[in-house]
Amino acid sequence: MRIGILGLGRIGAFHAETLAGLDAVESLIVSDPAAGRARAAADRFGALVADSPEALLAAGVDGLVVAAATDAHPALIRAGVAAGVPVFCEKPVARTMAEGMEVLKAVAGRDVPVQIGFNRRFDAGFGAARAAVRAGALGPLHTVRSTTLDPAPPPAAYVAASGGIFRDCSVHDFDMIRWVTGREVMEVYASGGNRGAAYIRDHGDADTAGALLTLDDGTLAVVSNSRYNGRGHDVRMELLGFADSLAVGLDDRLPLRSAEPGVTFPAGVPHDFFLDRFAAAYRAELTAFTEVVAGSRPSPCTVEDALAAGWIAEACTLSLREHRPVPVAEVRRA
Repeated sequence: MRIGILGLGRIGAFHAETLAGLDAVESLIVSDPAAGRARAAADRFGALVADSPEALLAAGVDGLVVAAATDAHPALIRAGVAAGVPVFCEKPVARTMAEGMEVLKAVAGRDVPVQIGFNRRFDAGFGAARAAVRAGALGPLHTVRSTTLDPAPPPAAYVAASGGIFRDCSVHDFDMIRWVTGREVMEVYASGGNRGAAYIRDHGDADTAGALLTLDDGTLAVVSNSRYNGRGHDVRMELLGFADSLAVGLDDRLPLRSAEPGVTFPAGVPHDFFLDRFAAAYRAELTAFTEVVAGSRPSPCTVEDALAAGWIAEACTLSLREHRPVPVAEVRRA
């Protein structure tokens, strides 16, 4: 199959490399507003270059990968669906939830699958945790702890366009809480602080944040996020049940030291970047997309799935601003 890639920045170039190594992918065609980036990718992977999204779609592709700037996501998703081409789009669906809902309306009822890029759904540890919860191996859950800690903050320009830590970072935790537990979030209470770069505070954002979520069966989920985790990139989930407990990310590359005498775990080099931590998950995610393109599986992360996590982020953003609990139903629109 031929796959088109729109956007050849950091994640787009990474996806191009991954796709070029998949057996199901026979060729790539790429496009980026920065012609040099498209040409560099084409030279590296033997891809063709299109000078616009329209030209790329007109050239004929079996599947479309959207890794362009967030503002471009809605139009590019619509263009792919209108052309009858299955679309993979990096999260988020759109900059705002209102725009995301418009995308949902545009693709609803169309026989063209759209997959949104929440890569943790393809991580082996998270998958095993989901299977254990769904099999009842932990008994009823009472507490979930989900953590995403970055080693350093993103640049000021990225923060300015990100929508805030809950929409940009915590949303992965929110998606995993829903996906692993099979439950919905009913209410949130969020807090945050700033002890780092002034530009994060200046954009009305927090560099460290936490949220307490109440799920629809009464389970409590605690989410912890920071732009400053000096030891490395720390992504974990702990699932505590009445019968057993289970952790994701508890391996030798965990960026955490033990204070207990004689304890040598974790013994490996800490993860230092999300592309390092989730390299295998990204490959599995794009392999799944080739199966979506081939028609052998439905989308494993739909626009509706992505927006469900987005509404939790919206509720947390409001909670942080107004210092109060916020029911997700208060912000969610049909």
